[in-house]
Amino acid sequence: MLAPSGNKSVARSPSARVSELGIVLPAPPTPLGNYVESSDTGSLLFLSGILPVADGKLAISGRLGENLSVKQGQEAARIASLKALAAAKQHLGTLDRLNKLVKLTVLMATTEQFVDHAPVADGASDLFVQIFGPKTGHVRLVYGVQSLPIGAPLIVEVIFEIEPARESTPKQQTVT
Repeated sequence: MLAPSGNKSVARSPSARVSELGIVLPAPPTPLGNYVESSDTGSLLFLSGILPVADGKLAISGRLGENLSVKQGQEAARIASLKALAAAKQHLGTLDRLNKLVKLTVLMATTEQFVDHAPVADGASDLFVQIFGPKTGHVRLVYGVQSLPIGAPLIVEVIFEIEPARESTPKQQTVT
C-alpha cells in the first residue's frame, strides 16, 4: 500500500517497521558506571545517555565544528539512537511495547562557534520518525557541551511512552 507521498505505508508495530526498513539493532549498551541503562515507571521508559558505540568502541569520536562535520554528527546520532532502541528492547523484551518517543535530548561536544546543533540532532529524530511515524511527534532538546565521556561526540537520551506489561493469566490449580 502506498501513502499519499508515494512511499510505502508504515507498518503497524515498531518491530515490523524496523524490519521493513532493513534495520538490524546492535547489541544493547552497557553502563560505564554505577547506574542502569533503563528504568520504567507507569507508562514511561527512561534511558540513560546512550553513546554512539559499535563493537565495544566509539564508532565516531571527536568534536563537532573542530574535526567532525554535521554529516558525521548525524551518523553518530543515528548510531546512538539504534543503541537506544536496543536498550529499550532489552528492557521490555520487545520493541512492540513502545508507543512513541516522547522526548529526545542530544548533547554534543562542540566548539564554541558551532551552531548546527539542530541538523545534527535530526540524525536521531529522522530515525525515530521512520519507526514511529510523523504523527506521533516528539519534543527535543539539543545543546553543545565542552566534553563528554570517553571522547564521544554526542549522547542521546530518550523517554518513550510504553504499553503496560501484560499480566499472564494465572494457571488454575486442579484439586483432586
